[in-house]
Amino acid sequence: MNNRLLKSGLRTFALSAVVALGIAGCASTAETETAEETTGSTETATESAEYRIAIMPKAINIGYFSAWDEGAQKACEELGATCDYIGPNEATGPAQVQFINQVIQEGYDALVISAADQNAIVPALQEAAAAGITIVTSDADVAAESADARLVTILPSAADRIGTAEVDWVAEEVGEEGCVAILSAAATAANQNVWIAAMGPYLESTYPNMSWCGGDLESATFYGDDDATKSVEQFNAILSQYPDVAGIIAPTTVGVLAAAQEKKAKGASVAVTGLGLPSEMAPYIEDGTIAKVGLWNPIDLGYVAVYAAVLGMNGEFDGSVGSTFSAGEGSYEVVEGGIAYLGDPFTFTIDNIATFKEIY
Repeated sequence: MNNRLLKSGLRTFALSAVVALGIAGCASTAETETAEETTGSTETATESAEYRIAIMPKAINIGYFSAWDEGAQKACEELGATCDYIGPNEATGPAQVQFINQVIQEGYDALVISAADQNAIVPALQEAAAAGITIVTSDADVAAESADARLVTILPSAADRIGTAEVDWVAEEVGEEGCVAILSAAATAANQNVWIAAMGPYLESTYPNMSWCGGDLESATFYGDDDATKSVEQFNAILSQYPDVAGIIAPTTVGVLAAAQEKKAKGASVAVTGLGLPSEMAPYIEDGTIAKVGLWNPIDLGYVAVYAAVLGMNGEFDGSVGSTFSAGEGSYEVVEGGIAYLGDPFTFTIDNIATFKEIY
């Protein structure tokens, strides 16, 4: 989470929760105080020429993406654009492709999308681009070789910072000893895979008394497919296969919540950490089930992505390496790979969870 977000969060304790689990596949137009506080208001917003933008999560029934949409809708309101929150109920590439085709058929001006599959959706995105639709990926990108399918990608933090931070969190919890497993989302999720790849050598070089369960990173990684039921099953599979596991890293909000719930239900001693929404993880931090999780602000991911799309459509931003653009109070620079990063992950513990669970 960048400093702007942290200061904004600490400025107010009266923010309403932004994780609206009941959001369906339709436009969200309500103005929220939370989104204003987090992103900052923009009095002189870029004109959008009344663009119509599709906001497409990996799956619409995940709380994290409800928060992501809150930021997108706030940007749309500031820019005068019409934004529709549409997408599948399951986080798979083929499921998203159906909705990308819908975006093409209905003639949207832009698509902001979190890629459920870094490869499977690329042909559909290329068709959308050929139809004149401006594409911005946010939260999860397409494969690097397919980067020309979109204008820019808005990612939370450099991959190595996210991956290595999570290793540090679990190392602190287990006393820098024992074997560690990973409960990830889908094997095809680009963001998860990049973070996990960064974790591997870092743990091995930094913590000599720690190891990956099974002897290597591949053996230690289990996939819950961002499905609560499957994530619980995979948590139990880890315990069954590696009864001596000291810690589990779940770099997915669905997975870390499922792991915390199952750990509490079983009274398991394994340490659990990862990337979690403070509003969802608060009960498990407050009762001592887990000590720490981290995240960035998903509201900003949606907010900044919409600004990038509109600025791109207006010809004010081309997504080239070294180019910059502004969104709200923030300024963002595109680095190699066509990526704009928000900032570093922020941790939630018993010392601050009461504040942040009211924010998102």
